[in-house]
Amino acid sequence: MPEESMVLCGANHYEKKYYLNPEFSSLPEAVKKELQIMCVLFTEEIGGVLVLQFDEEGNLEFQTSAAEDDALYDEIGSGLKVRELQREKRELLESLELFYQTFYLQ
Repeated sequence: MPEESMVLCGANHYEKKYYLNPEFSSLPEAVKKELQIMCVLFTEEIGGVLVLQFDEEGNLEFQTSAAEDDALYDEIGSGLKVRELQREKRELLESLELFYQTFYLQ
C-alpha cells in the first residue's frame, strides 16, 4: 500500500501548464481529455494551481493553492468550484477512484 498520495493530474495558471501523471497513460483518451479540460478551466476561472491526487485509501482529492502575492486568486470561489466539480463529475471521479483502488492498491 502506498505511503503517500499519488498525483493524477494538475494544472497551473501561472505557468499555463497541464500535467497528467504518466502512470495513468493507460486511461481512455476521452477520460484524459475530460480531466485536462476540467483542470485547465478551473485554473483559468479561479487562478492558482489545482492538483487531483489519490490519498492512501484511494480517495480522489482536489488540492488548490495560490502564490502568496496572487491578489486575483479567488479562495472562496475555489472551494465552491471544487464542490461543483465533485457534484457534476461525480461519476467520472468515482470511476477513477475505483480504477486506482483496483489497480494500485492491491
